[in-house]
Amino acid sequence: MDMVEQPRADWHFCLGLLIERRPIAGVTRSKESIVELSAYPIEKPEGMNVIVGQAHFVKTVEDLHECLAGASPQLRFGIAFCEASGPCLIRRSGNGDDLIDLAARNAEGIGAGHSFIIFLRQGFPVNVLNSIKNVPEVCTVFCATANQVEVLVAQTEFGRGIIGVIDGLPPAGIETATDEADRKALLRNMGYKL
Repeated sequence: MDMVEQPRADWHFCLGLLIERRPIAGVTRSKESIVELSAYPIEKPEGMNVIVGQAHFVKTVEDLHECLAGASPQLRFGIAFCEASGPCLIRRSGNGDDLIDLAARNAEGIGAGHSFIIFLRQGFPVNVLNSIKNVPEVCTVFCATANQVEVLVAQTEFGRGIIGVIDGLPPAGIETATDEADRKALLRNMGYKL
């Protein structure tokens, strides 16, 4: 019985991880591309809530608008969505002009196809997040937070994509019994727990 020689695997160091890339039988690579990583800091006022996600269709901005408008009559929001084909425009909507402008500026800075960004005032992500996730065009939500956020963007010759976010600060330690009691009291004072 003749032994078929298997193609040798290549090992690459990527984002601090050692990655094995094995050739696929019968598939030839056209060429490899360089990936540049950058961190885009979200521009927003201190304490303002932001939601960053990815969707897949031009009607995303209208469906997200309807989703948020139906959540609460007090909620003010701005949405921006980056098209990834056709005219490749940043589509925008909302009911607060300053929030719409803020969303559009940040979407332009991120510049990743099919990404969306939402800014909220007079409402919290916890009250709209499940509705947003249920919008048919939404593929994923990277974060929903009032923290300072950096969006990690990968860029190749083909385009740009979000690969993750840095949301807030690293942990300062493990909570104590006092910290746990404070957390539970905060949730009850806010009306989220009985």
